Amino acid sequence: MTISYDDFEKVDVRLGKIIDVQDFPEARKPAFKLKIDFGPELGIKASSVQAVGAHTKEELLGMMMLGVVNFPPKQIGPFISEVLTLGLKNNSGDGWILITPSKLSVNIGDRLR
Repeated sequence: MTISYDDFEKVDVRLGKIIDVQDFPEARKPAFKLKIDFGPELGIKASSVQAVGAHTKEELLGMMMLGVVNFPPKQIGPFISEVLTLGLKNNSGDGWILITPSKLSVNIGDRLR
C-alpha cells in the first residue's frame, strides 16, 4: 500500500524526553509506563512501551525518543496511552528498541519532517 506525502504529513512525530519510567505489571506483555516531555507546546504525555528486555528502566530515564502525538488515546488495561512510542523489534530478545536521535542538536518537541 502506498500513501501520499500529504498522508504522511498528517502523522505528527515529535521528539520527546522520557522523564519517568514505571513497571506496568497489569499489561498482557511485559511493558513500562512512561511519562514523556514533549516541550512547552504539547507538555507531558503518557505512553506504554513493550521495551522490557530491550531497555532497562535506568536506560530509558532521560532518553530522547520519537513518538506519534496525534493518534487518539488508547486504553491499555487500566492505563491510557496518549502517545505511540516508536521502536523496532529487538532481534536478539524481547521488547522493542526505541528510536532515538544519535545527534542531539535538536529541541524537545521538534517535529519529524
